[in-house]
Amino acid sequence: MSHTNFLQLPFLFSPEALLQDLHHCLSQPWSPHFHQENYSGEWSSISLRSASGNSGDILSHAGQTFQNTALLQHTPYFSYILDCFKCPLEGVRLLQLKSGSTIKPHKDIAASYEEGNLRIHVPVITHPDVLFLLDGEKLPMQAGECWYANFNLTHEVINNSPVDRVHLVIDALRNEWTDELFEKEGFPVPPLPGQLDNTTKLQVIAELERQQNPALQELINQLKAEIGL
Repeated sequence: MSHTNFLQLPFLFSPEALLQDLHHCLSQPWSPHFHQENYSGEWSSISLRSASGNSGDILSHAGQTFQNTALLQHTPYFSYILDCFKCPLEGVRLLQLKSGSTIKPHKDIAASYEEGNLRIHVPVITHPDVLFLLDGEKLPMQAGECWYANFNLTHEVINNSPVDRVHLVIDALRNEWTDELFEKEGFPVPPLPGQLDNTTKLQVIAELERQQNPALQELINQLKAEIGL
């Protein structure tokens, strides 16, 4: 299995502080997940950032404009977590899968780093008997940890535990900060769609220099600067 499918990020958040903010959220109304065909049992959500600014708006599609909900003002630790990510944030939700419930195998849309998007999971409540599978491989996510995964791949969750599993799910946009973070953790960062990787840039530079056209020198210099030559 390719190690580009998921990555544990170098953040470790306080399980106690996560639970404290969750306690406030549990006093608010949660919405059943809109993809009812993708689960059996109970799977519900509440938003800290949404397109409408309403905590009951749990739709999260890449490319929308998102804003903080009033709920975020009452959850200081969740706010602190979001501040750790120096990249544009989109939808941010809490997702609760009740004990005995199952999220069926499915794929999400535009939820991969290659496309310029990243979906981050921070487990708030979990249990050894919660099985989270990504492309057939178990992700051993523990409370307070922080994980990126390519959710374009088939994934499923089976909650055979006695607890209601809750994850903080952060949708964000890739930028230079995330590229540096991922590279530091050994993740081979792919070029964005439409961008050239360094090997291709070297080939382009060689071809441009072969043409010996002074009008191309500015482009050659730009490409060299991009790869540190």
